[in-house]
Amino acid sequence: MVEFALHNAWLVPLLPALAFVIIIFLTKPWPALSGLVSVGGMLTSCFFASLAAYGVFTNHKYAEEPLVYATRWFSAGDLKIDVGIQLDPTSAMMIFMVTLVSSLIFIYATGYMKGDPGYSVFFSYLALFGSSMLLLVLSSNLLQMFVAWELVGLCSYLLIGFYTHKISAREAAKKAFVTCRVADFGLLLGILSLQIVFGTLNLTELAEKINNFDQYTTMGMMTLMAVLVFIGPIGKSGQFPLHVWLPDAMEGPTPVSALIHAATMVVAGVYLVGRMMFLFHEVPSAMELVAITGAFTALFAASIAITQREIKRILAYSTVSQLGYMMLALGVGSLTASMFHLWTHAFFKALMFLGAGSVLHALHDKADVWKMGGLIKKMPITGYTFMIGCLAIAGIPPFAGFWSKDEILLAAFDNGNYVLFTMAAITAFMTAFYMWRLFFLAFMGEEKAENHPHESPWNMTLPLVVLAFFATVGGLVGTPWAPVWGEWIFFGHPHHVEPNYLIMVGSVVLGMAGIYLAYTLYLADKEKARAHALAKQYRFLHNLSFNKFYIDEIYLWFNHSIVDGAARLFYLFDIYVVDGILINGIAAFTRLSGEGLRVAQTGRLQNYALVFFLGVLALAVVLAFTDPATAFGLMTGGAK
Repeated sequence: MVEFALHNAWLVPLLPALAFVIIIFLTKPWPALSGLVSVGGMLTSCFFASLAAYGVFTNHKYAEEPLVYATRWFSAGDLKIDVGIQLDPTSAMMIFMVTLVSSLIFIYATGYMKGDPGYSVFFSYLALFGSSMLLLVLSSNLLQMFVAWELVGLCSYLLIGFYTHKISAREAAKKAFVTCRVADFGLLLGILSLQIVFGTLNLTELAEKINNFDQYTTMGMMTLMAVLVFIGPIGKSGQFPLHVWLPDAMEGPTPVSALIHAATMVVAGVYLVGRMMFLFHEVPSAMELVAITGAFTALFAASIAITQREIKRILAYSTVSQLGYMMLALGVGSLTASMFHLWTHAFFKALMFLGAGSVLHALHDKADVWKMGGLIKKMPITGYTFMIGCLAIAGIPPFAGFWSKDEILLAAFDNGNYVLFTMAAITAFMTAFYMWRLFFLAFMGEEKAENHPHESPWNMTLPLVVLAFFATVGGLVGTPWAPVWGEWIFFGHPHHVEPNYLIMVGSVVLGMAGIYLAYTLYLADKEKARAHALAKQYRFLHNLSFNKFYIDEIYLWFNHSIVDGAARLFYLFDIYVVDGILINGIAAFTRLSGEGLRVAQTGRLQNYALVFFLGVLALAVVLAFTDPATAFGLMTGGAK
């Protein structure tokens, strides 16, 4: 069975795609059946993905020679493009993680979306979303990956704007789509450049040729291609300054938020950079760009999250920050640490988003954490599993986030860039603070009398329990003393950093300090007086953070003033210069010329005869008053 899964890995993205087709054309009138088809398709895909991953992890040859199945897609002259799948340890890990987390989110959605009039359509979109991400992960060449990349963007647009009756949802969907298209244009230029320079888009062939890039191109061109390729992940993975769409994506249903932020979409950018590390490794300046972008994004997003009030918005900025961590790890050359954090983050972030959805479900979509409180008493499963997620993201051992975050800190420190390391360490402290601020405000303290919370049904709590289990033990595969992660994913060739116990202890201290500060401000002080006093004392900084550093307002001003202003100028130029002077002027000249010539060209024979007679008469008069030689010259055109 394992061999079958290995040689038929194309079934992994195909099964959810078939679920999409079945729902659209057959089961749409029966919502319960549509949900069953979607969940069944993803669970079956998870089964085959698990077998394929097991086959890859237990056979070390796939680390050196990926299992590639490809067939010719199309060819035009020297351009030959294949379509196929590539199975290696990294893609095997990804398909297992994506199908597992997606299956749990799909099951959760059967309870969360119950009674929604668009139930069947929603599950068809979910199935297509999962299929697109799996196709992206398994793609053996960049063009096929780009097609899947765009499909993921399309599905995110459909799901973020699923509640079409809400203006905010429609606007958020457009914002996500347009922002990502801006970034994708850069990625497309990068892909085209790679094809022109190296003559192939197959990942294995590109890796071999880029190893000897000096035979094909210059370092300047390599830098340009690396930067263009990186622009795509900046948009898709919500890196500064194209992060603005990600928090607004919360307008979609909560299962969508979990799917986008944990298992699909946003991690696609990190995965692409990881897949193209053979390109970035050759360009040190591009690696620095990735590292600086990641570190700044991590710190920047964390500084915004500490003042937000909506539960899903806090989690959204947390995702932006954690994606920055992953990019930082890639930038300092540690694919091991980046993929490890991508793995652990999928579990604890999906857990927290689904927990937030359970809270919203219980409180009838009340999202302000300041209006919650004491929820753990009435919602113990949601509360305690959410606590596990908070412990994991805060980096408290032995929970999953500790091991992967510590690996990133070690990689940054080992790289020798202590500024980036300091930024990552400060972010670790802030992460613990804002996540436990959320937990203390929402789940602890006194209950609000106006709230009447209740625990969610089993199909919503079961995924929480399973994800809490993985958020607890999922990081144990990458401990310094039993580096199973390196053995599985890199088979003895990871970016290895010797354990630094001072940094490990320091990261735990930072996490505990963040939790303690949140406790003193938001739980021990029942009136929250100190928190309010600090907000007033540092009102300018608080307003900067709460208003997200006015990045959205800056973009809005840029669009309205610069883009719309330029459009108005071009409009006026078109109307008054192109149309008014050139087109209309030429037309007016032609019209006036025609009207002048129309006087002579009457179409009446008697008029023509009269003109002919007058011409002859005028010629005769001229001849009468001219000497014969001159007259003869006039008549003969100067001939002698």
